[in-house]
Order: sequence, then structure tokens, then C-alpha cells
Amino acid sequence: MTKTAVLEWIARDRLVPVVRAASEESALQIVDALLARSISILEVTMTVPGAVDVIRRIVAQYGDRVLVGAGTVLDSETARECVGAGAKFIVSPGFDAGTVAACVEMAVVVAPGALTPTEILAAWRAGADIVKVFPCDALGGPSYIKALKAPLPQIPLMPTGGVTLENLNEFFQAGAVAVGVGGNLVNPSLSRHELVARARAFAAEVKRGLS
Repeated sequence: MTKTAVLEWIARDRLVPVVRAASEESALQIVDALLARSISILEVTMTVPGAVDVIRRIVAQYGDRVLVGAGTVLDSETARECVGAGAKFIVSPGFDAGTVAACVEMAVVVAPGALTPTEILAAWRAGADIVKVFPCDALGGPSYIKALKAPLPQIPLMPTGGVTLENLNEFFQAGAVAVGVGGNLVNPSLSRHELVARARAFAAEVKRGLS
């Protein structure tokens, strides 16, 4: 899949659930629940035990029906391992130049984390395709994205941190290309029924905002 196709998929679906779990099997159960309800993008964080193998298993089971990315990637070696397992995009909590350079070399979409305008510009100039604004809620959430987009309209921003069902579309109205959603959607303590219901609600809210 080309970088253009991956970026178009992210811009179309706009919702990137961040999968964190205490075990491989727990992560796979979460993935199964999310994919049951109109969600087709997943970010598996490297904090999940056996995360690279989780990515490999998701790709083997679901193929092109899901766009799988790797999150909390801190170095270029891990980025290469994740891409080798089938990850189609790489996300980091901060900006590591080596990780971005490796993704540029591999022609893989990369979304390094940044918070201030200076950090965002540095990540963009280094080759980021999207900049993850994290932790976005610490500086005002949607209002901060709006403030950033005024002088930086050319940079695709993906706020993560503090995204809820209630403010989801406020982020899009502020100019976010997509949002990363963690515990407010992907909570390992929830039952499968609750995860499916929450995934359904988030997907419906995205569609409502686009209509």
C-alpha cells in the first residue's frame, strides 16, 4: 500500500484508536471488538507485550480490511521491526529524527509527536507526514488545534490526549486531520459488549460530523 493510500485512508476515517493492553491476547480481543463496528484503523502501542507479534497476527487475520499502525515507537530499529510485521504507519509520542528518517527511507507514513509550534515545525521539516499533537488536552484541546492551524495550515495535525465522544467533532472543526483516541474508547477493563458499543458510538459521531 502506498503512502498516499495510507494518508487518504486516515483522512477519510479520521479515527485512530490507540490499543494498549496487558497481554497479546487482551490486545487481540480489543481489536476484534473494535473491528466489529465500523472502525478500520488501529494503532498498536509498543507498550503491549509482544506488540510486534500482535501487529503481525492482525495483518495475517484481517489483511487489507484494516489499516494497522505501530504506536509509542521510540527508535528507528523498532520502526523497522514494526514495518516488517506489516505496520502501515508509525506513531511516536515525541520527535526522534532517526525514526522519522527511517520511515522516510522506507516510504512509510510517520506521525511523530510534538506539542509546541517549534516542535511541530521541526518534525514537519524532518519529513513527518502527520504530526501527533500530544498531550493535546494539556494545552486546551480543540482550541489549541485551532490556534496552531492558523499559522500552520499546511501541516496535518492528529491531536491525541483528551479526545472524547463529546468533543470529537470539535477537533475536526478546529482543523485536525484525524484524532488518536485512547482510554475513552479503548479501555481494557470494558467488556466486549461495552467496547463494541463504544466503537459504534465513536464511528457514528465521526459520520455525523461529516454529514
